[in-house]
Amino acid sequence: MVASPYTHHFHYSEEHRYVWAIGAERQADTGWLVGASYFSNSFGQPSAYVYAGERYTGLLHLAPLYFQWTAGILYGYKGQYKDKVPLNYGGFSPGAVVSLGWQLNRESGMQLNLLGDAGVMVQFSHDFH
Repeated sequence: MVASPYTHHFHYSEEHRYVWAIGAERQADTGWLVGASYFSNSFGQPSAYVYAGERYTGLLHLAPLYFQWTAGILYGYKGQYKDKVPLNYGGFSPGAVVSLGWQLNRESGMQLNLLGDAGVMVQFSHDFH
């Protein structure tokens, strides 16, 4: 289970709205992962991201530090905001997120997700075993 309560936009716009996200992610012991999230995008539109990716643990020889990348399909940027994401067709576009995280304990972690040149999202996760 993942939840993102805060996103910082790199460039201010009066059109920006509060961004939040919830989702689920399944990670294999090999580091590969799949997931999906539902979120309110920067313009207040309901959106979704379905993805696959990989996590690399133990960065800089620190066991709790990890790097993660995901790529998938993004849905939700429609109407006047359709050009806010590249290659958008009917609200669908490719998506990619790179993250730097810290595993707090066996079940919980937090990470920063880089959202292209738009902003950075704070995410918390909790694993159910």
